[in-house]
Amino acid sequence: QVHLVESGGGLVQPGGSLRLSCVVSRNIISILAMGWYRQAPGKQRELVATITSDGRTNYADSVKGGFTISKDNAKNTLYLQMNSLKPEDTGVYYCNLPLTIQTWGQGTQVTVSS
Repeated sequence: QVHLVESGGGLVQPGGSLRLSCVVSRNIISILAMGWYRQAPGKQRELVATITSDGRTNYADSVKGGFTISKDNAKNTLYLQMNSLKPEDTGVYYCNLPLTIQTWGQGTQVTVSS
């Protein structure tokens, strides 16, 4: 069983930045792909960024150029740097393993509003 704990969300004005973190309970991010998901109000959860075991990244078109996914294998921690935030980036952000979905964590709320 893998436990995922997200943090770093908050209220930010349009154009602002946030850095999300996800601590993984087991030492797996060095060997498995990880991803960040978000669920906007009234919408289904969507995958917005992934990183492979060897560090290759991929982004949804909606966040490309503004978000950067990274990880620290030694700390079992996944990150999402979010810049130039827009109101449509509002939602609850989760991390998980795209190829073998684990029990979802509590997520972290991101609200972009003036």
